[in-house]
Parts: sequence; C-alpha cells; structure tokens
Amino acid sequence: MAYNPNQHQVKAKKYLGQHFLNDESVAQKIADTLTLKNYKNVLEIGPGMGVLTKYLLKKDITTYVIEIDTESVEYLQANYLNLAPRIIEKDFLKYDLNSVFNQEPFAIIGNFPYNISTQIVFKTLEMRDQIPEFSGMFQKEVALRICSKEGSKVYGILSVLAQAYYDAEYLFTVPPDVFNPPPKVESGVLRLIRKKDYTLPCDDALFFKVVKTAFQQRRKTLRNSLKTFNLSDNLKANVIFGKRPEQLAVQEFIELTQLIEKDI
Repeated sequence: MAYNPNQHQVKAKKYLGQHFLNDESVAQKIADTLTLKNYKNVLEIGPGMGVLTKYLLKKDITTYVIEIDTESVEYLQANYLNLAPRIIEKDFLKYDLNSVFNQEPFAIIGNFPYNISTQIVFKTLEMRDQIPEFSGMFQKEVALRICSKEGSKVYGILSVLAQAYYDAEYLFTVPPDVFNPPPKVESGVLRLIRKKDYTLPCDDALFFKVVKTAFQQRRKTLRNSLKTFNLSDNLKANVIFGKRPEQLAVQEFIELTQLIEKDI
C-alpha cells in the first residue's frame, strides 16, 4: 500500500534525532545508491514515514526496516501493508539481527539519526562478515570524515576502521531544506562496499585498539601516543613511530599493528 497523505503525520522527535526527509527525488537517489550485488536483503534503519522505504520496495530485493519510534511503526503498518511483517520495532544498536537474517548477508541503508550515526558504523564493522554494502545519509562532516584519506585534518578513527574493510565513497550533499524539521547543517550521502579480501593480516581487536589509542592523542607522535603498549625501545626506534596518526595510510596502520603484535 502506498503513502496516504490523509494518514496522520508522524511528529519528529528531537530526542531520537529525527529529521524526516520530504524530497522524493533525494529519497530515490539514496535508494539508487544500492548496487544490489552479493545480497538479497536490505535493512533500512530509522524509516520514519517511509519516504525512502517506498523506493526500496520497488527494487528486486527484500526490504526490512528497523524503527524504535512507536508512532513511526504504527504509521508504516497502516501505510505499507506489504512491509508490515518485516517491520522490526527494536533499537538497531542493541538488537541481535541474526534473529532476522540467520547469518545471511544484508545491506544497510538509511537516513541515519545524527546522534547515533557513528555507532551505526561501528556496529556495521562488527558485523562486516554479513554486511557487503552500506549506504546512507549522515551529517556532512561525519560522511566526509569516514571517506577522508591520510593527511586530512578530519581523517581519524572512523576513516581508518571503515576503510580497512570497505571502499568508502562520498556520493553527494543534501541541503537542510529537504527535511522536516531542517537540521542546522548539510547532510552527506556515502556508500561503503566491502573489499573483496577484507580479512586483515593482523589481529582485528589489536588493530582497533592501536587505531583508537593513536587518535586519542592525534597531535602526538605514535612513540608518545602508544606508550600504554609498553613497546620495546628497539621497536620504538622504527621510523613509523616518529609520525603522527593522521600521516598513516590504512595499510600503514595494518603494518604498525603487525609490528606491535610481534613485540608484545
């Protein structure tokens, strides 16, 4: 069942970080960022009143949505009858998605609430074995950070961790006036496509720890920022330890982790 303009409109809730997209062409453009390769299911996070959902349902794919807002869930159930069995009324960050997907691959898409958007990326990275593709809208600054390369002032933890496993591409910018209520900043849409070989040649947990620890003191050289690892003087003499974290490409962070692995 399609959108019914006479149906009760959902009120955006500030505490949920809701900004409802109300531009059809932008919604379609976001839906079209999906390549539909290597998966049969897609999960939309925070569908609200279904402006993006409508375009996903037209695609040759099985669409699920996860929504924490009861009012939005009721709206979707009333307006999208075919979707009703695949509406998950849960918190994406806390819910075990394997109860839905049973280890099957699925893509993620959404107009993500700004207040949890980085946590959504971290959960996606945890589930990278099941998520070959991720596409969605963030605060522009966050989207640019995820896609930025070494040497950039905004290059950081999210950039390195996301790009270790996925190819990240910033696709387009969305102005505030296509939302209700309009946010105070521009939004940006990005796409992550999982690398063909996304298995790292080092311990993943240690890699995460090295990257996070290094960027917690991003102005310091690695020799100083990684002191808590109690590395040998011999290792710290390596030229890489004289660099600051934003100077290291993703591959260099992997090599750094390998060095540390041998040392500790």
